[in-house]
Amino acid sequence: MKAKPLRKYLFPWRHGNRLELLVDGQRFFPRMLEAIDGARRHVLLEIYLFESGVVATRFIEALTRAAGRGVAVRLLLDDFGALGLSRPDRERLVLGGVELAFYNPLRFHKHLRNMFRDHRKLMVVDGELAFVGGTGITDDFDMPGHPGRSWRETAVRVQGPVVADWQALFRRAWNRHAPKPLTLSRAEPPAAADGMPGRVTVSSALARQEIKRSLYSRARRAKQRLWIATAYFVPSRKLRRVLEQADRRGVDVRLLLPGAHTDHPGVRHAGRRFYEGLLQAGVRIFEYQPRFLHAKTVLCDDWVSIGSSNLDRWNLRWNLEANQEVEDAAFAQAVQSMFEEDFRHSVECRYEDWRRRPWYARWRERWWGRVDMWLESLGRRKAR
Repeated sequence: MKAKPLRKYLFPWRHGNRLELLVDGQRFFPRMLEAIDGARRHVLLEIYLFESGVVATRFIEALTRAAGRGVAVRLLLDDFGALGLSRPDRERLVLGGVELAFYNPLRFHKHLRNMFRDHRKLMVVDGELAFVGGTGITDDFDMPGHPGRSWRETAVRVQGPVVADWQALFRRAWNRHAPKPLTLSRAEPPAAADGMPGRVTVSSALARQEIKRSLYSRARRAKQRLWIATAYFVPSRKLRRVLEQADRRGVDVRLLLPGAHTDHPGVRHAGRRFYEGLLQAGVRIFEYQPRFLHAKTVLCDDWVSIGSSNLDRWNLRWNLEANQEVEDAAFAQAVQSMFEEDFRHSVECRYEDWRRRPWYARWRERWWGRVDMWLESLGRRKAR
């Protein structure tokens, strides 16, 4: 019997949504906690990084309070991303009534299969409200006493019919990795007459590549601008070609990438080896200076994609990812203003200056480039 072919996109475009752009943990964490405290039926949280600390304590207290009121609280954590969650905090969650499950528990005998990770970051409350972005539940995103050093992150608060798709996505993952299945009604929140069209796009390790497909499709049709912010940038040949072709058509192509502040310097150096070719082709590259840029955002004309997916080959090969897409002029204007503010706090890399960079910078790029190619070949062997 033939396997049923995958649909091109798991979820369709849905109209009548309301989306609110939330910049940095000081803004989106309070809104998420407020939503948990207002929950009446259920809270569904799927997150990659969950590390003990001040922020985690706030969420543990809110989640256990909700469970104590009779709200069904389910927390799906990536096993690797939750290594920093202490045993006492895990016990507090379970004893507080939170149902806890882990994606792909690490085991020595799994070998390369340990590399498959759940990198999604989403929360659904009562089937009516969702939060989506690139954050983790860690102090990095809201540093106590040092707000100026918190990681730069972007999230979206979502209401409307598309929330049903976020809930369905959580349910699919939960039912594959939790001991007890989750059954929820598929009732869609009402559409607002003046709402925005939105769509959930996903990447499921080697199985689905919707986020990449959607980006390429939009980039090829771009007329005015293609602005991309990503924490980790190790582009494939195809992505580089798409960016260069857009620039040749007269599209304003810009990349907003981390500067010296990063949690993975090797990834940054591996990606920088592609700067010279992109700059020569006319792509503008900005490195964000004040703190670590962890956001993942694409603005292409009036189309926006925000979520968990970075533009490095590792993410797209090994991880579960999910983004919220929206096509709306007013929302795109808000995202444009956010980008422009970040550009003002960045250093633009210029082609002539880049060609004169010192030998040791080139050496680092070559070294980490070799590491990147080795990991890529490892992934290809696993795919076969």
